[in-house]
Amino acid sequence: MATTTPDGVRESGRPETTSDGTPMTHPQIMKALSGLMLGMFVAILSSTIVSNALPEIIGDLGGTQSSYTWVVTAALLSMTAATPLWGKLSDLFSKKLLVQISLVIYVLGSVVAGLSQNTGMLIACRVVQGIGVGGLSALAQIVMAAMISPRERGRYSGYLGAVFAVATVGGPLLGGVITDTDWLGWRWCFYVGVPFAIIALIVLQKTLKLPVVKRDVKVDWLGAFLISGAVSLLLIWVTQAGDSYDWVSWTSLAMTAGSVVLGLLFVLVESRASDPIIPLRLFRNKTITLASAASLFVGIAMFSGTVFFSQFFQLARGESPTMSGILTIPMIGGLFVSSTLSGAVITRTGKWKAWLVAGGVLLTAGLGLLGTLRYDTPYWHIAIYMALTGLGLGMMMQNLVLATQNQVAPEDLGSASSVVTFFRSLGGAVGVSALGAVMANRVTHYVQDGLTALGPKAAAMGHGGTAGGGIPDLDKLPAPFRTVIESAYGHGVGDVFLYAAPFALLSLLLVLFIKEVALKSKPAAHAPMAEGAPQTPATASLKA
Repeated sequence: MATTTPDGVRESGRPETTSDGTPMTHPQIMKALSGLMLGMFVAILSSTIVSNALPEIIGDLGGTQSSYTWVVTAALLSMTAATPLWGKLSDLFSKKLLVQISLVIYVLGSVVAGLSQNTGMLIACRVVQGIGVGGLSALAQIVMAAMISPRERGRYSGYLGAVFAVATVGGPLLGGVITDTDWLGWRWCFYVGVPFAIIALIVLQKTLKLPVVKRDVKVDWLGAFLISGAVSLLLIWVTQAGDSYDWVSWTSLAMTAGSVVLGLLFVLVESRASDPIIPLRLFRNKTITLASAASLFVGIAMFSGTVFFSQFFQLARGESPTMSGILTIPMIGGLFVSSTLSGAVITRTGKWKAWLVAGGVLLTAGLGLLGTLRYDTPYWHIAIYMALTGLGLGMMMQNLVLATQNQVAPEDLGSASSVVTFFRSLGGAVGVSALGAVMANRVTHYVQDGLTALGPKAAAMGHGGTAGGGIPDLDKLPAPFRTVIESAYGHGVGDVFLYAAPFALLSLLLVLFIKEVALKSKPAAHAPMAEGAPQTPATASLKA
């Protein structure tokens, strides 16, 4: 199997070297990763820039709370379904080419999304965007693992975490400014990422050099179809239950049973596939199983925070989209600090478990405290709760992937990395769908209670702008109604975080059982297989 050795890939355990054999310096590594980080910036920007614009987007397109949830969920769903496929493809094809293809898919989805005339068209475009973003999210970790040893990777994972934080805080701010600017409007929230993606394509072409491994290619398309169907059916059921049909009904039973059947068929197909999209043998490794399950619950916490804060600040406190982005800075600041700091310390010490445990504690505490939110909660309280949540997320997200990558053979690196990312995206998709449905139900309940408290005359005036699940325009509501709506959304968002907190606690409990293995000093491209990692015929022949 012939390969070419790129800048930054170790040979025979030596430090990262350039083409002339001299050690590769930190600036040289950063240059090689610059296009990758710009691609990651584009990926995160696409998912966060619309968060503060969504209330206005859905109102302009005549959507409902269900539409609001699905604009987010559609991208998460396609990202979740596509992530394992991107991971498998990275084990078979050029990683650099795949990153560039995912950027092109993202650009196409973004351009058409900006032309949307209704929520259905927008949701379809978000599906396309999600496929591209799934590739960028999965491949960023995979490419970095192919170039940098696990011991050094903590440092560079911290840089990716910093990029994540900048895009996360910059996205809502930029989206808010664009939405509030009359001569731009919300459609530019989709167009603005396109130039960044084009620049990333050019930079990647010039700076990223990776080996192209020639292998017999057989992609498990049936497995990809089955896992996509199982996840999609589950999310559709969670989103529509309690609205289009009862939670306990024949429709619910049929959809959940269908999702389970598709999931079982997926497991059966994967167990027999020669090149499975998710190698089931990976789950024989306790670390991979626990990290994947923990990522599932972390995803619920991560995405629920970015999605529902915009509704809280705009609909419970009457803030503009721009101000809504500014007010979430404490959470993003916490994420920035913890991801950067933990990455640097892990590189220095080689120890990572303490950061995962501390992150689980902070995340659980932050979400639990956010569960007390009401429309009139003092902002300094909210800022502290958000900061705790951000600190917890920053310590857990990248380090769960790092712990997994440290446990697998080189040829399984892509699949293993994408498995953890897959479960995190799945948690986010299911969490946003379920919590969005819960929020719609709770807001309606609190609005009805509030109107009843105003007296028979007020109750007879309607739903206060939420009829049919619509997103209300606070500026058009009379004062008593406005207070009712703000209170309902404040209490409803608080309930969402309260329901998310137990999942963060579950992630903490799972992390406690992960056995810490010292980080390797060789990159995945040449490192020996970790003790206890699943062995394949390829690794056996390499050892021989």
